[in-house]
Amino acid sequence: MPTATQAGQAGLQGWREKVADVVAEPVAKRSKLDEDQVRAIIGAAFFVLAVVYLANAVRELVKQSG
Repeated sequence: MPTATQAGQAGLQGWREKVADVVAEPVAKRSKLDEDQVRAIIGAAFFVLAVVYLANAVRELVKQSG
């Protein structure tokens, strides 16, 4: 079973992974988190944003069709 860190990092692909790579080290140095945890948080945030976007798109589609 994947850990929370692995699950968060699973969403990091393409440009999202590049953003996480750039941001992870400076944030880890200024916080008590390690770089993998920062990447996982960023990956989870991108995942949540994608879910919200999809939910809004579906909601709009239902509103327009009914």
